[in-house]
Amino acid sequence: MILFPNAKINLGLHVLVKRSDGFHEIETCMVPIPFYDILELTLSPAFSFEQTGIKIPGAVGENLCEKAFYLMKSRYEIGNVRIHLRKQIPIGAGLGGGSSDAAHVLLALNKLFALKLDIEILCLLAAELGSDCPFFIRNEPQLAKGRGELLTPISLNLNGLYCVLFNPKIHVSTKEAYSGVSPRMPDKTLRELLSQPIEVWPALLQNDFEESVFKAHPKIAQLKSELEKTSACYVSMSGSGASVFALYTEEHEVPSSLKSAVLAKFYL
Repeated sequence: MILFPNAKINLGLHVLVKRSDGFHEIETCMVPIPFYDILELTLSPAFSFEQTGIKIPGAVGENLCEKAFYLMKSRYEIGNVRIHLRKQIPIGAGLGGGSSDAAHVLLALNKLFALKLDIEILCLLAAELGSDCPFFIRNEPQLAKGRGELLTPISLNLNGLYCVLFNPKIHVSTKEAYSGVSPRMPDKTLRELLSQPIEVWPALLQNDFEESVFKAHPKIAQLKSELEKTSACYVSMSGSGASVFALYTEEHEVPSSLKSAVLAKFYL
C-alpha cells in the first residue's frame, strides 16, 4: 500500500496562554496542501522501518511512523509490516510533515488490516502521537484549539489561489519557537478574522511565532519581507517556521533572488 502524506500551512496562529501542564493553548487554522512525502506499507514477517530522502535524526523507535505502528499494535490485533518512508517535506519547517506521516500510518493500518475504525477513534489515537496528528486524519481546512488537537471544520473559499511555498533551509524546533513567544489573547477569534476578505488579511491575520523566530533567524524575516514586495495578497510563516508561503490571485513568477528557496508551487 502506497500513500502520500501531505503537508499543511497555517492561516493565522495565536498563542493564547501557557497551561499548567507545560503546553500552550493555541488557535490556528490549518489547511492541507499538495506537497507530499511517500509512504509504503507492506505485510512482513517482522516489523521494520526504513527511511530515505531527507534524513530524519533520532534513534531506532523514535520516528513517529514507528510510534504509530506500535500504538496500533498495542490496541488491536494486527500483523507486522515493513514501512518505507521517503521523506520530502523538510523537518522543522512548520509544515507538519512528521505528524502527517504518523497519521497516514494509522490510516494505512486501519485499511490494511480491515479494522474499520471510524474517524473519531482514529483522531483520538492520532492525538496520542502529537498535537498536529489528528488534523491529517480528516485532512481538510480546520480550526485547531487546545494544543492543536481540538478541531472544528471551517468553510474557506481558497479556490483558485496560487500558492508558492518557500523554505530558507533553516531548522526551527517547536521548543525553540515556543520559548520566545509571549502568549496573548487577541481581540477577535480566528474564525472572525478569516471571514474577512483576503485583501485585509495582511493587517489582521498574524502568526504569533513570527516576532521571536524572526529575531532569532533574520533570514526568515528577510524572506517574508521580500515576498511582501511582490503582488502577493497574503504572506506568512507557517506554524513555528521556518517555511514561508505567499498567496496570489494568479500564477506568479518568483523573483530570481528567491528561486533557490522555492519548495513547491500549486493552486489551492
